[in-house]
Amino acid sequence: MNIRKGRLGKSMTDDAAEFTSSLEFDKYLFEADIKCNFAHTLMLKEEKIIDEKIADKILGALIQLEEEGYESLEFDHSVEDIHMAVENYVTDLIGSDAGFMHTAKSRNDQVATDIRLALRKKVLELEKAILEFIKELLDLASEHTETIFVGYTHLQHAQPLTFGHHLMAYAQSLKRDYQRLKDTYKRINLNPLGSAAMATTTFPINRELTTKLLGFDEYLENSMDGVSARDFIGETVFDLSMLSSNLSKMAEEMILWSSYEFRLVEIGDDFSSTSSIMPQKKNPDVAEIARAKSTIASGELFTILSILKAIPFTYNRDLQEITPHLWNAYENTYDVLKIMTSMISSIKFNKERALYLANRNFATATDLADLIVKEKSIPFRIAHKIVGRVVSEAIGGDVDIKDIDTEFIDKIAEELDIDNLGLDDDLIQNALDPVLNVKLRKVPGGPAPEMVKIAIKHLNDFISDELSNE
Repeated sequence: MNIRKGRLGKSMTDDAAEFTSSLEFDKYLFEADIKCNFAHTLMLKEEKIIDEKIADKILGALIQLEEEGYESLEFDHSVEDIHMAVENYVTDLIGSDAGFMHTAKSRNDQVATDIRLALRKKVLELEKAILEFIKELLDLASEHTETIFVGYTHLQHAQPLTFGHHLMAYAQSLKRDYQRLKDTYKRINLNPLGSAAMATTTFPINRELTTKLLGFDEYLENSMDGVSARDFIGETVFDLSMLSSNLSKMAEEMILWSSYEFRLVEIGDDFSSTSSIMPQKKNPDVAEIARAKSTIASGELFTILSILKAIPFTYNRDLQEITPHLWNAYENTYDVLKIMTSMISSIKFNKERALYLANRNFATATDLADLIVKEKSIPFRIAHKIVGRVVSEAIGGDVDIKDIDTEFIDKIAEELDIDNLGLDDDLIQNALDPVLNVKLRKVPGGPAPEMVKIAIKHLNDFISDELSNE
């Protein structure tokens, strides 16, 4: 069937038909289009808008198509999209009565409905995959609640913490990615069906019924908005972009930490490669490709926003060009998420190397400053200056952190016109010990093992609640 023949004198050229076709990406909408047509036809039957027997034939044909699958459809240049291919299939089975399926419905509200149906399924799949990744991170973090690790700012040694605490930072960022998608789902799961081309219809359709049949939360209350709104796509791809950015950060740290200079992490052999010429190499290929692919969603987001910004109400064919970018962003992000879940679960962490690094380069200097504040009631800024000079002198004089004592500190304090502090040597060494340092950080959200365990429990409880509410 070629719907152009009613109004236009001749069909599109093959080039024009191919240029405007959306068939390449319409496979994503196949199941959704059947569901949409089924719900709409059932509503027409219930409201007695079309003959009951004709409706049953249409519904039977749609059930048969769903069973036979996408491959049973026939495509040629006269078939512009999946919607026409489905209608042609039903027509081939039951004849011209198939045309009643399109009563009180336009391809405009049909495609808008299909996209929402298909996308909400994808979002639910992604939400589940995020929770699975968080669970992997929680299991790994549970093994490292007491594994000392140095944290970085500006990629310089900052303060000691634990590897479990660092993994929990990953998990918390993923939790927010999950929550963003869950919130976006509310705006995806709205029903545009019944908006027709842009101004609804004179047929007495029942939008409450189609909303219920299709599992939407409610229907969109403006028909112009119903057919033209694609902001939910932009919002979804932003969520994908943010998730991808977080995944890229994780991949980058795995790459960095697996280098010889860090020697903190070894990535599993099944996620690595070797050089074609240098036999000693173990390259973090999967992490590098994940880092690269993590940029795709951001690029697709800007493309989508650029298309949307200049389109007037209501439906314009430009909107067709948005969905390929949506599906590409989704597929790439989902693939990166899944491979990162597997890759990070494969890593081996070098505890000895981590502890060695935590004991170097004065990562515990802040606690020495805190000790001066606590013991001598000196303002932190003055204590900061003293310890800053202590570190500078120690590094310049090649003094090991274990050799810092009250005499060394008092000498620095005198140079800064501060009376002798007279700190106890044991207190000084305790403050500079990364293991004790971490254990004392019992503030909620801190790296002390007991606080990390509490955070792990809270996030495990969150996952359990989310899965039980599915």
